[in-house]
Formats: sequence, C-alpha cells, structure tokens
Amino acid sequence: MLVNNTAKNLYKTSSPSTRNGAVDSQVKSNPRNNLIYGRHRCSKGRNARGIITVKHRGGGHKRLYRKIDFRRNQKNVSGRIVTIEYDPNRNTYICLIHYGDGEKRYILHPRGTLIGDTIVSGTRVPILMGNALPLTHMPLGTAIHNIEFTHGKGGQLARAAGTVAKLLAKEGKSATLRLPSGEVRLISQNCLATVGQVGNVGGKRKSLGRAGSKCWLGKRPVVRGVVMNPVDHPHGGGEGRSPIGRKKPTTPWGYPTLGRRTRKRRKYSDNLILRRRK
Repeated sequence: MLVNNTAKNLYKTSSPSTRNGAVDSQVKSNPRNNLIYGRHRCSKGRNARGIITVKHRGGGHKRLYRKIDFRRNQKNVSGRIVTIEYDPNRNTYICLIHYGDGEKRYILHPRGTLIGDTIVSGTRVPILMGNALPLTHMPLGTAIHNIEFTHGKGGQLARAAGTVAKLLAKEGKSATLRLPSGEVRLISQNCLATVGQVGNVGGKRKSLGRAGSKCWLGKRPVVRGVVMNPVDHPHGGGEGRSPIGRKKPTTPWGYPTLGRRTRKRRKYSDNLILRRRK
C-alpha cells in the first residue's frame, strides 16, 4: 500500500506510479480466520430495483470483513497489541488485541500506540491512549474517539482515520462534546469512548500513484456533468464550453446539490445539538 509519509520507508522510484510512494513496515495484512467473514457488496451502487443510486462505484478487489470490537465490553481485562493491520473496509488501521483471558479481538488503531502496548476498558481505568471508559470518569478536555450514541450499542462517532472529539462539559446526566465536524452536542455520560485520536492521520494525503490503484478500491472515474449530453445530465448540452444553464447546480436527477443540507427536518435528536456542524 502506497502512502505519502516521510516517516515511512520510501520506495526507490522505478516508474511514475512509485514516485513519492512509501510503505509502512509495521502494518501487516494477514487477518485471523475467526475474526473475518465474507460480505455481500453492492459493488455498482445499485438499489434493490437495480437502479444506480450512488454513482462512481464499481469493480474493486474482493474484500473480507474484519470484525471490529466497537463495544469494548471486555471489562477490566488488560490486552496487549500484537499486530497493526490494514483493513480494506475503512481508511484507518486496526489492531489485534490478545486479552489476558485468551480472547482475541480487533479494535481501531489509536494514534501513538505501538505493538506491545497494553490497553484496558472499564469504569475505573487510567486515562491512557487506547483505554475505553464512560464519559462520567473522564476529565474535561480529554481527546476521545469511537464514541457511543446509546449505552451498550458500540461506538458510532469519530471512527474515521485521524478523527478526534473533545469532552467540553458535564452537567446532570449529559456530557457536551465537540465532534470532528465542528458540531457541539449532548450525549449521555454513561456512553463509552476511547481515549486518544484515531490513527493513520495522513490517510487523506495518500499517494495512489496511478488511476488503476483507485479502481482497485472500487472507485470508478468521475465525469463532470457539463461535458455530458442533455439526456445524461441536467448540466449537459450547449455549444463548446458552456455554463450549466441553471440558477443552482443539480444532481443527475434534478435535485439541488453542492451546499444543500440533507439532514431530515424535525429529527428526534435536534434538541441534543447545541451548535450545528460547519
């Protein structure tokens, strides 16, 4: 896997696709058989009727899904990080944890943790990188990720590469968090979260090197609507380079896009949001 990171071993350039490429020698790709399973993929972005609803998807290499422990319900049992592995289903790395009772699980790789480090989850555990505990027992200003919406359901917030949330305040039964999007909202203090930031911070700066590498990820080429015919896109048509011919840009199906808010109105959790995302 090619990444653009100076802290990693650079390739010796032999072709344009390997220029400025690097490989992380610590990251492996040999998942355990009891922690993976096959998964059906809607590889072309089609719905149940066979209609394309998400464009620019298709092809790509076959994937096996890694079972990730988002709940961190192995309470008060210390575990050791054995490997740091690549996961094709997400943009961050994952860690294989060997717990003291013999259990083996995958978790998201916290930034700064190394092979051989020890982690633990529970109610009264140290505020250290990779440890999971309720928001009640965290000091204000703690950087966290893999945050639960509902107690016991598992982490759903701040799980992408490089994301981190911050604990701002605690009042009553609720805690105030600032999420990676800039949104400030209330969450129950009983919910669990993991201390630290998600690893692979430079994942967005990855140098793929060539178009074929993007096709391996299941991403098809993107074509602008203004260069299409009118039958294919509302922006299409015209002589030469012409504007879109509308007041606002639209999707291929005629709905407003590029700036339109898509969150449902009068959603049940609107009263929990103190400040909207940017």
